Amino acid sequence: MIPYGRQEITQSDIDAVTQVLQSDFLTQGPMVPKFEKLVANYCGVKYGVATNSATSVLHIACLALGLKEGDYLWTSPITFVASANCGLYCDAKVDFVDIDPETYNLSPQALEEKLIQAEKVNKLPKIIVAVHFAGQSCEMDKIYQLSQKYEFKIIEDASHAIGGKYKNQTIGSCKYSDITVFSFHPVKIITTAEGGMAVTNSNKLADKMLLLRSHGITRDTNLMTHKPDGGWYYQQIELGFNYRMNDIQAALGASQMDRIDEYIEKRHNIAKKYSTALNGYPVTSQLQSNHMFSAYHLYVIRVKESQHKKIFSQLRNKSISVNLHYIPIYRQPYYERFGYNKSDYPNAENYYSQAITLPIYPTLSSSEQNKIIRTLKLLIKK
Repeated sequence: MIPYGRQEITQSDIDAVTQVLQSDFLTQGPMVPKFEKLVANYCGVKYGVATNSATSVLHIACLALGLKEGDYLWTSPITFVASANCGLYCDAKVDFVDIDPETYNLSPQALEEKLIQAEKVNKLPKIIVAVHFAGQSCEMDKIYQLSQKYEFKIIEDASHAIGGKYKNQTIGSCKYSDITVFSFHPVKIITTAEGGMAVTNSNKLADKMLLLRSHGITRDTNLMTHKPDGGWYYQQIELGFNYRMNDIQAALGASQMDRIDEYIEKRHNIAKKYSTALNGYPVTSQLQSNHMFSAYHLYVIRVKESQHKKIFSQLRNKSISVNLHYIPIYRQPYYERFGYNKSDYPNAENYYSQAITLPIYPTLSSSEQNKIIRTLKLLIKK
């Protein structure tokens, strides 16, 4: 079976992990700060806060920005549920903004229309989670301009997009956002097995997230309510969580960072081959804007709705593990209770009825890709 995505683990990765296993620290040692610095420097941003998952870091990012009961968080419906769940974790209300029909990202036009209506009924969002679908950035300058007018905070959910660029800025620079979040799940661009990271230019937000990821506990005397009782002393000053990344994970991530640009180049080569081979066939793929540089975490095609289920199932029958990213979140049983109307998201609905994710990862061989292309062409012709 050819998977839709997979990690590559090299000897240098194994050596890095082994070195930690033989050291004095398996967790809360030197590797997590090293990994945070590597990612922050790569993105051209001041601070990095590593966690045990991107879901965890989305949660503490929302808390650091003050999301609370009665507030609204808006995001794209075409994303993994974590992009919306983080709002519910904070007792906020969640709503969705329809996608652009060509980029599959949150539509700035739909966002502006929804903001105009929300202002009239005093239901403006506190936070917009802008998801960089498949590795390509949202139109962040347009979303940022709207944030200045309507006074909402921005989290870039760049779980797909480390290594990508927007208007010659590395995704994660936070030029147009308060916080950017990355995922290091095994199918992502680089991996720490499980893990995530927030990057930001705000020391206040970074400090808040650092506090929240580790039980709300501090040893910083400047934050304590009174002088320490002794050298052993710490205080819990927030209700935090155990969201820490360990040194084993961080060592793997730091090693993988050495190859991130190589991985992006290989993904671009695979995407180019798909696009060239499928040119002239009745399929479409994500529009790649000139001012974008995608990380190509995913390569999504759209086929005729009448062929969608058959092509998907027959590709899997041929041992090609295609996938569908994603089921619109408002269709999930847990979210249906909130009364979302599918007709409010026509572009998301059309996308869901047509989308298929083809395999793309750095170790996908040329012969495997040729099999995918050949099989897909035959199925489309039928």
